[in-house]
Amino acid sequence: MHGFANPARFLRLAKWLTPLLLVVGIVLTVGSLLWGYTGAPPDRLMGDSVKILFIHVPAAWLGMGGWTAIAIASLVELVWRHPLAAIAARAAAVPGAVFAFVCLATGSIWGRPTWGTWWVWDGRLTSMLVLLFLYLGYIALSSALAREGSSSRIAAIFGLVGAVNIPIINRSVVWWNSLHQPPSLTMGNSAIDPVYLYPLLGATLGLSLLFGGIVLMRMRTILADMQAEARLRRKAMQAAEGL
Repeated sequence: MHGFANPARFLRLAKWLTPLLLVVGIVLTVGSLLWGYTGAPPDRLMGDSVKILFIHVPAAWLGMGGWTAIAIASLVELVWRHPLAAIAARAAAVPGAVFAFVCLATGSIWGRPTWGTWWVWDGRLTSMLVLLFLYLGYIALSSALAREGSSSRIAAIFGLVGAVNIPIINRSVVWWNSLHQPPSLTMGNSAIDPVYLYPLLGATLGLSLLFGGIVLMRMRTILADMQAEARLRRKAMQAAEGL
């Protein structure tokens, strides 16, 4: 892990890996969505609205996965002081928040014809909304700390504490009565018909690759901004010394 602690080495790796992840992710996502939306038949009970799952389910997984990445990066920063950990956490926050929002939006659209309402305050929906608010709080906090040049350890602690919500989201439909259906995919088991399952897995993989590419792209941008700011600071100091 520490072999990639050098920003220059990381940038060399990310330079070719970022476009690869983005291109493969886009192709796989578009292909899987076309496969699902054109090839999968309407559900017997939900009709064509069931096809929202090809976006909703991957968005839910990646919304939780994004915060899991923040928590892991925060732990690495606090314990091993890895120089890229804080940058990785900041880079994962915005795409994670976008996926959390997409999950809530598509779930609401799906819930209207299925449940007869746009929203219910049950465990799954409420805990996912809390996750979105956690993302917004983390983005604001980490951005403020970066502007002020303060230690990112406060944001790292926030990232670890917020991870408590992830198992709550995952198990909420098991722990509490809910309109939301129980888990359809578990370790080694699936209650989803293969005609829906395979395009769903393809879309999930494609969006995961896109997520990884976007995180790498944002890490490169943050590093470039930090390097530009450091150069400007050095020039300002040199100009002050020349006076």
